[in-house]
Amino acid sequence: MVTEDQGAGDLSRLRRLNALAVIRTLRGESGLTLTEISRRTGLSRASTEDVVREVTERGWVAEAEPTAGTVGRPARRFRFREDAGRVLGVDIGGHKILALVADLDGTILHGDRVSVDPAMGRVERLAAVDRAIRSALAGASLPAAEVWASGVATTGLVDDTGRVTLSEALPEWTGVEVAAHVRRLVAGPVFVENDSRLAALAESWRGVARHARDVVFLLAGLRTGTGLIIDRKLHRGFGNAAGEIGALPAAGWIRAQEHLRSWPGSLPPPTVEDIFLAARGGDRKAAAAVRRYVRDIATGASALVLALDPELVVVGGGFSRSADLIVDPLRRELDRWCIRTPEVRASAFGDEGVALGAVRLALDHVDQVLHGRGELASPGHFLGGGTARD
Repeated sequence: MVTEDQGAGDLSRLRRLNALAVIRTLRGESGLTLTEISRRTGLSRASTEDVVREVTERGWVAEAEPTAGTVGRPARRFRFREDAGRVLGVDIGGHKILALVADLDGTILHGDRVSVDPAMGRVERLAAVDRAIRSALAGASLPAAEVWASGVATTGLVDDTGRVTLSEALPEWTGVEVAAHVRRLVAGPVFVENDSRLAALAESWRGVARHARDVVFLLAGLRTGTGLIIDRKLHRGFGNAAGEIGALPAAGWIRAQEHLRSWPGSLPPPTVEDIFLAARGGDRKAAAAVRRYVRDIATGASALVLALDPELVVVGGGFSRSADLIVDPLRRELDRWCIRTPEVRASAFGDEGVALGAVRLALDHVDQVLHGRGELASPGHFLGGGTARD
């Protein structure tokens, strides 16, 4: 309880905590009355009115539309302004850089994709990252200083500072300070995570795994990766290496993609899309190549299923567009090796799932701020000083 002899710092902190409580209560709601806000936050009616007025003036909250069909003068209702701020999600891949700008509800406002070559060195790839981010910000009419937080996905192992500690898929990528590089382009904190894990996070957030508690996510593409969701939380492990079963040669993931790179008797060499298309059309050699691919990824997937006993296995990544050729054969392979075969489903995100997970990573930081931990891009964005984005 606040007393009159408390210092200005104590009063300021209390106002901030009360404001955070109101914003957390309103977030995700279509609109609440002052009475409802007061009841949910435990604040008095008078304090609730003062706090709501303050956060409305700062741009965090707006008055909601009256409820249709209400008789007489309706009570004023308030909602969280999802457009009060913006976050950035970036996927740094072997074949593309995808940057997405989203509001605080996770709605994608603009995105930009830059094609890259897997053989690119770090200088060229980082230059492509710069182009994708700047183009996405420009398309969203968003100044770099107005980005509250950024999530970045990359292949390889990543430490807590946002540095790639090991990457075998991209040339010259081990040792790249990804977070430090992106901080040159945008305001706010930057968080970097492995791409497979962020794809799993996207599925748990808004994808086919959103109702599942324990999930094994398979990133199926020109390389195979995995992300683990345990008790609805992204599992990283003690050294950020959880799920890296592809490092074990016996798991089969190292050689799996090679089956789709070779198609006997075909000149010029076909693309993976060509092989999937031919297999779908009944070509026996192409169908055999796809079967060998599925058998190999099933070996490592079976080990993860046996270890974790998940509710769901999700197949995502670029190859998920050919889920009709992968999901059922994978399920049959799991039946051979697993004590209990979980449900196997295909992602609906295609190759955008990783970038969506990067957006969710940035939004997770915003959520932490709204629970009183951490700060946003600048004091102007921080409750207790300045204003939110108009």
